[in-house]
Amino acid sequence: MSANGDLPGELPGGCLCGAVRFVVTERPMGVVNCHCSQCRRFHGHFGAYITVPRASVRFDGDATLTWYRSSAKAQRGFCGTCGSSLFWQGDGEALVDVAAGSLDQPTGLATVRHIQVASKPDYYEITDSLEQFPESAPEPP
Repeated sequence: MSANGDLPGELPGGCLCGAVRFVVTERPMGVVNCHCSQCRRFHGHFGAYITVPRASVRFDGDATLTWYRSSAKAQRGFCGTCGSSLFWQGDGEALVDVAAGSLDQPTGLATVRHIQVASKPDYYEITDSLEQFPESAPEPP
C-alpha cells in the first residue's frame, strides 16, 4: 500500500519461485476471465487476466521467463523454473495480458467480464451477472 493507505498505483507480481518479478505501471480496467480451451490447459482452469500496454510492464527479474508459441497468432509467457503461467501476447500487439493470479495482493481490482464463453467446459456454470461474450470482447475506450 502507498503511504496514504490507498491501493498501490503500480501492480507488482511474479512467479511462484520468485525468479520472474515484474511491475505493471498502468492500472487496467479490471480482470477478464477467459474460458477458452488453451487458457484452461495453460492455467488448469479458466484464465484470469488484466490487459495493459506491453510498455507498462517493467521486469525486475526475467532470466527464467520462457515464451511458448501456443497458436499461429499468439504466445504465452511462463517461468521456465517453476512453470507459473504469467502472460499472453498476441503477435504484433502493443497490449499484453498478465495473469491476475501472478499479481501481489492487494490489487484493488475486480472481475469485469467473461470471454470465450462458447468454449466453456461442461463442469462449471458462470452464475454471476458480469458481461459474457461468446468469443473475444472489444477493449473498452
